[in-house]
Amino acid sequence: MAMVPSGSGGGPPVIAEVEMNGGADSGAATVRATVVQASTVFYDTPATLDKAERLIEEAAGYGSQLVVFPEAFVGGYPRGSTFGFGANISIGNPKDKGKEEFRKYHAAAIEVPGPEVTCLAAMAGKYKVFLVMGVIEREGYTLYCSVLFFDPLGRYLGKHRKLMPTALERIIWGFGDGSTIPVYDTPLGKIGALICWENKMPLLRTALYGKGIEIYCAPTADSRQVWQASMTHIALEGGCFVLSANQFCRRKDYPPPPEYVFSGLGEEPSPDTVVCPGGSVIISPSGEVLAGPNYEGEALITADLDLGEIVRAKFDFDVVGHYARPEVLSLVVNDQPHLPVSFTSAAEKTTAAKSDSTAKPY
Repeated sequence: MAMVPSGSGGGPPVIAEVEMNGGADSGAATVRATVVQASTVFYDTPATLDKAERLIEEAAGYGSQLVVFPEAFVGGYPRGSTFGFGANISIGNPKDKGKEEFRKYHAAAIEVPGPEVTCLAAMAGKYKVFLVMGVIEREGYTLYCSVLFFDPLGRYLGKHRKLMPTALERIIWGFGDGSTIPVYDTPLGKIGALICWENKMPLLRTALYGKGIEIYCAPTADSRQVWQASMTHIALEGGCFVLSANQFCRRKDYPPPPEYVFSGLGEEPSPDTVVCPGGSVIISPSGEVLAGPNYEGEALITADLDLGEIVRAKFDFDVVGHYARPEVLSLVVNDQPHLPVSFTSAAEKTTAAKSDSTAKPY
């Protein structure tokens, strides 16, 4: 699959996210959506992108307008790896093997924006779909678990960085901040995403509800049955559709030992051992399971979303509307980026540029 250059020449544009109470009336629309349940080609990002295109093409062939991929599909979710850290973490003497594992994992990650993002945007445009893609994002030498959003015109809309990595994820991934919690107003409805266990953070969910989310994407690595209860609760709480995509992986989808060793399972699993059984699912605002959960293998889980269901659900319970008590309980979200290093000269140039732009007529 060839990389398709961006038409703008200056990197993909970022589309402004939705204003609260904005957007078109979605009362009678129907959206066909697909969640992809498939495995990364681990340590092989070009092959993973090829696989992503095949899956997007297949979903588009079913008439899907929205395609949602699992957490860390591009870059990979490092199941079974401790990156040299055991249960007893020794920061003073991390294992050399773990450092080499991280080097390879870092190499498989992608820059945002970058050529892989341009490639994904081209796929969305080629197959005329809204695309929500889980990636491992590389910024310098720090990695982030992120979700990227694309529209059917082949434009990169923006990203969400995982706010709170879980457990050993905190060794390999950085932390997002409040500047990347977007909800995008699209012809399909207002679309946003949280990743895996950050979906269990009530205040973070409330931030999305406050932006009017209607199609709530939840890429995950959690295949436990209890995850289904969380997804149903979010659909009911938010009065929104919930689309949860997880990978289905066997041991053979990862490099063989000794290049890649699974820890914590007692013994090395056989190549055909299922190490993540999926559980991808689509749930309506009334809590009805529309498609899935699937635990059988790689699959495209597809459902038609009647957006009128959102209005009917909000009649009973609107968590940031008629069922809210802001005089008693309220939420303030710091949505400013938090940088470890900033330079006053850059700030002064920005202020001067803004002043020039307001002083000069068109």
